[in-house]
Amino acid sequence: MDRPLDRPRLVLDPTGRDRDAETAELCARGPATPVDILGVEAWAVADPVLLEELLKDPRVSKDGHQHWPDFAEVVPTWPLALWITVRNMFNAHGGDHRRLRRLVGSAFTARQIGALAERIEQLTDALLDDLAATPPGVPVDLRERLAYPLPIQVISRLLGLPEDVQEGFRHIVDRVFSTTLTPEESEANAAAFFAMLEGLIAAKRRHPGDDMTSLLIAARDTEGDGAALTEEELRDTLLLVVSAGYETTVNLIDNGIALLLTHPEQLAAVRAGRAQWSDVVEEALRRDAPLAHLPLRFAVEDIRLSDEVTIRRGEVILPSYAAAGRHPCRYGTTGDVFDVTRPVKDHLAFGHGPHFCLGAPLARMEAGTALRKLFERFPDLSLAPGAELGPVASLISNGHRSLPVLLTAGRADG
Repeated sequence: MDRPLDRPRLVLDPTGRDRDAETAELCARGPATPVDILGVEAWAVADPVLLEELLKDPRVSKDGHQHWPDFAEVVPTWPLALWITVRNMFNAHGGDHRRLRRLVGSAFTARQIGALAERIEQLTDALLDDLAATPPGVPVDLRERLAYPLPIQVISRLLGLPEDVQEGFRHIVDRVFSTTLTPEESEANAAAFFAMLEGLIAAKRRHPGDDMTSLLIAARDTEGDGAALTEEELRDTLLLVVSAGYETTVNLIDNGIALLLTHPEQLAAVRAGRAQWSDVVEEALRRDAPLAHLPLRFAVEDIRLSDEVTIRRGEVILPSYAAAGRHPCRYGTTGDVFDVTRPVKDHLAFGHGPHFCLGAPLARMEAGTALRKLFERFPDLSLAPGAELGPVASLISNGHRSLPVLLTAGRADG
């Protein structure tokens, strides 16, 4: 039977500099293929049919503490250690996952998300008002001026983050998703993140508010019979909500804008009523998943995929969402094509099964609102001359370093 070392491994590029080629290679290598992710051997799964099966399979765990034999050996020197060491629903398995998800889920009900709609509209309008003050012909970076601030303001409202710490959280989260840091840099960043979160928890204990942080603290301090959060789970749950509620949505807004500007015929289809803004959001999620890969999962027991391939107990599984979104087994020869009129836009950008992203409706709402209002407010929006849409330096985060545009028809200064 095959093991990762028995076949040539694809070394995933930590800079993400040629993600399209890497995505194509993953699709070409079969349903599951051996890869190297910053020195860790794993099975990357790109086939969406197989990936759906594994994401809901109880034989696949996200709890490295329990189900990764190499955990103790790898963690001290692996730059992405934070992704597998934290104690929250992201990494929990079985009953622990259900307990933690129930506690967090109370903040992500349809009613709670719907209540944020008006606030998201207001925040978007304020950001666009600020953009409108840009002199004609001066390029602006929409990743910096729209895609970043909207999600961080929304998640800050949800969690009750004070304004003076929002920028600090942003820079720390950016480094969580970076895959070019040294282990020492990653460890220092994690320590800074924990310190900020512990400071937030202490402040909310002194002065609770109408926010998710205060609700989780109340659950931690009052629930009994083993249902409550531990102090570590409380801190790490907030870490998860800040990180997941921010980076994914930044990339979704960024990618949606870039795709429409580089495919004007698709924007024309929306303006002509042949597609809705929700179609743009779903097709952007499919074509350019905001997270290219999402570490890590572990085989609880042997999982036989075929006569030739078995994932052995304790081996690592890496969901490769960017490749799954374009895989020919589901999309034929059109997987790379951005088509907002595509009748079936099924994707796994928010995961699948028990760990499906709780924040998916919120991310969709933010992105749909931002895209609609942006293109209505600036109908002549275009990429700035010479704009280079280089990728963020990450094999996880799938967005652009910057998104320079002109808001109105005209020539850029200089």
